[in-house]
Amino acid sequence: MESQEPQVKNSPLMPSMYTNRVALKTILESGDGETGLIGTTVVVGGWVKSSKEVKKEPLPPPQSPPPAAADAFPAASHGTKDVNCVEILQSRIPFFRTIIRVLGGSASSPAVRQKLESLIPKPPPPSIFFLDINDGSCVSSLRVVIDSAIVPVSAGQILPTGTCILAQGVLGNPSALGKQTIELTVEKILHVGTVEQDKYPLSRKRLPLDSLRDYPHIRPRTTTVASVARIRNTLDFASHTFFQNRGFLHVQVPIMTTTDPEGFSEKFQVTTLLGETSKKESPVGVSDADGVNPETVKAAIQEKSSLVEQLKRSDSNREALAAAVQDLKKTNELAQQIETREKSKPVTAVKPDLVSFNADFFGRQIYLTVSGRLHLESYACALGHVYSFGPRFRADKTVSAKHVAEMWTVEAEMAFAQLEDAMKCAEDCFKFLCRWILDNCSEDMKFVLKRIDKTVAHRLEYMASSSYDRISYREAVEILRKVTDKAFETQLQWGVPLTDEHLSYLADDHYRRPVIIYDYPKAVKPFYVRLNDDGKTVAAFEMVVPKIGTVIIGSQNEERFDMLNARIKEFDLSKDQYEWYLDLRRHGTVKHSGLSLGFDLMVLLATGLTDVRDVIPFTRTHGKANN
Repeated sequence: MESQEPQVKNSPLMPSMYTNRVALKTILESGDGETGLIGTTVVVGGWVKSSKEVKKEPLPPPQSPPPAAADAFPAASHGTKDVNCVEILQSRIPFFRTIIRVLGGSASSPAVRQKLESLIPKPPPPSIFFLDINDGSCVSSLRVVIDSAIVPVSAGQILPTGTCILAQGVLGNPSALGKQTIELTVEKILHVGTVEQDKYPLSRKRLPLDSLRDYPHIRPRTTTVASVARIRNTLDFASHTFFQNRGFLHVQVPIMTTTDPEGFSEKFQVTTLLGETSKKESPVGVSDADGVNPETVKAAIQEKSSLVEQLKRSDSNREALAAAVQDLKKTNELAQQIETREKSKPVTAVKPDLVSFNADFFGRQIYLTVSGRLHLESYACALGHVYSFGPRFRADKTVSAKHVAEMWTVEAEMAFAQLEDAMKCAEDCFKFLCRWILDNCSEDMKFVLKRIDKTVAHRLEYMASSSYDRISYREAVEILRKVTDKAFETQLQWGVPLTDEHLSYLADDHYRRPVIIYDYPKAVKPFYVRLNDDGKTVAAFEMVVPKIGTVIIGSQNEERFDMLNARIKEFDLSKDQYEWYLDLRRHGTVKHSGLSLGFDLMVLLATGLTDVRDVIPFTRTHGKANN
């Protein structure tokens, strides 16, 4: 089916691929300057960010011509000029006035003439609409000017925030209103997507980021989330560019797996058995409280309480506040029902080892992957350098601003590489991404500096150009033990994992730049990490970054069959599940190393935001998955 949009000829602006619409970025960020585009006819589309209506002075009534029959009924125009409804109506007014003079008689009948004059249809007073629209291609919006005397349109159609508009017009110098350097005078409206104002979330005043999380399908229309999305896209491209330019091959690893790379992580189990059970057992008399997770309701109560407090502090209308209070009341009642249900429920425990998975889809237990590094190893041991990019899953119920259930990760594996090589690769990759953002996201970074964090650009520049300290786990513990001006919540001793608080002190306070910590105790790292000669530590590392924490983890993996087999037993893992992994040591083993970069945390660092839920398009957290 061919596009219904008109083809605009002789335009120096290239339209978007597969559409005749010109992206606003090509207009507002033109390399030749916006003034060079004056007089260009273009088609643009976007969503209304703000609007204003200015009433024009009413047109003076036209002079009545002689009551000649030829003038009373104007001839149809045979020219090429289009006429609109207003013009047609105005052209008929002399005819109506002629009839009034005939019916009303002389000036001695003013009452009759006044009555007849009131019957003449009066055209609505013309208005000029000033719309700021944005299509997501850049931070800035384009001013669109619509004269209702030329382009018939009503305020209710185009003024509400969120309205979608596609229009053809001519670029010109800006009017007195606004600070724009260029604007579009509309000649023709091609499409209007109206908005239900009372239901549109962004119709209200600026919403805080935590409230926007309830509308993940709408929040990309906000300037902040749109900028985050563009920065995320740039980092995505940069990640592929880094590895592709260094000879790595991109390998897609499975999302579902039978093995657990970490050996001690919480996993999501994938099964079809529950669906079959629910089909066989149809519950009767189920209440609203049945099947609802208590933690989900608690989280909902916290969010709705927060919303009520925000509405009380703001100047929102009373109807919205009353609705929010009523919603909170119903949620509290549901929580009481769940509490009553839980108290009356007998305590039972379902053990996975008592369930037969032979009838399951795969005929065995299978999980959403925690890491793709084990699968990457098999390709690294054949192709040399490989990497993968995709979602990883952890069934961790802990509430954290830095971790959610589904997070995207960049992983790499290198054959013939040792721990030192992996640490060098991690540092080079991190610096490359920092530099790429500064060089390729200038407009979005200006917005970030103005609205979110004034220090982001300086921090990225410093991390892209400075050298990083490398210390062992033992050295890190010694540094932390000597701290006297700060009391850590977790008691520090050798052999325990370093907490976020410990890592934050090292990167933010002690070194004040990224630091790489290596040679961790074997008990706190996965089974596949190579055991060091001391028998107590393993060849693993973490790159800790100020403001964020651990962004990259990596290791040299165990290439010795006997040592890996012993570690599998030490972690009490099922050897049958890892036979394929042991095969890589049986047949042509090689030293190899790799790393995992937390992509969402990298986006968090680049945008200056503080909660990872605000940089992931559709967040999956404990008790909540809206879309």
